[in-house]
Amino acid sequence: MASTTDSIATPPAAGAPALNEAAFVRDGRREKRQILGLSVPALIVVTGLLLVPVGWLFALAFVSGGESSLVNFQRMIDYPAYAAIFRTTFEVSVAVTVLCILLGYPVAYLLAQLPPRLATVGLAFVVIPFWTSLLVRTYAWLVLLQRRGVINDALISAGLIDEPLRLVHNFTGTMIGMVHIMLPFLVLPLYATLRTIDGDLIRAATSCGASPIQAFFRVFLPLSMPGLIAGTLLVFILSLGFYVTPAILGGGRVTMVSMKIQQNVSVYFDWGSGSALGLVLLLAVFAIFYAVHRFAGLDRIFRG
Repeated sequence: MASTTDSIATPPAAGAPALNEAAFVRDGRREKRQILGLSVPALIVVTGLLLVPVGWLFALAFVSGGESSLVNFQRMIDYPAYAAIFRTTFEVSVAVTVLCILLGYPVAYLLAQLPPRLATVGLAFVVIPFWTSLLVRTYAWLVLLQRRGVINDALISAGLIDEPLRLVHNFTGTMIGMVHIMLPFLVLPLYATLRTIDGDLIRAATSCGASPIQAFFRVFLPLSMPGLIAGTLLVFILSLGFYVTPAILGGGRVTMVSMKIQQNVSVYFDWGSGSALGLVLLLAVFAIFYAVHRFAGLDRIFRG
């Protein structure tokens, strides 16, 4: 008969868990080093093609006449025209963002409520504009909005107006063109968030006595905020640096920061002034990202 001591399992050594944990830590570090090694070529390419040229341009902002100087930034303070340009840039960006929210949220909501097959068809119509060049789309709006364009001719023929409306080469034309181009950038991330919201939550709120409007504003809208904030941030940041559409549809009457940078570099050959404008705009973008992060948390937004 076997002794009782043979039937008792030998307890593991006291240091075994610590050794296993140390092995896992070493494996994790080794894997991170391998991943870093694989990404080194890409990092070198990005550094050489992006970071170095951008850093060189921004360094020019602090150079004037071959010497270190802040004259390029002082010029922005001394000349009111620069303040007007920044004000116009932010006014256009805010207006475009608000219009995209008002137009894009119903579209994203409708797509999220459709069956998957119909939603795919609807998303195709949202994405189709990306298949056409930005320049072509902008000139198409120029043809539609000009004084003898399709829209004015149709309104005059219908007897709704007597004289052509001024729809282009002004703030209105710039807004129409930019909203058309920026709208998909809000619809797509918002739709991705709306699609993940459980409809049972709305039905539960309704069964608890909430009206459809109350259920939307108290349940559905808060759950959609990550996608809405992400789309809003994307549209606003892209609008700040927009160039082609304001330059064509604005007709020189709507001057944004990007257009002033192009003018300083190509007309006046003043790389320092253009770089200073770009640096200020970049700092403004970073400030916006920081404010949004403090308010809503970028990690939560981009996780959806």
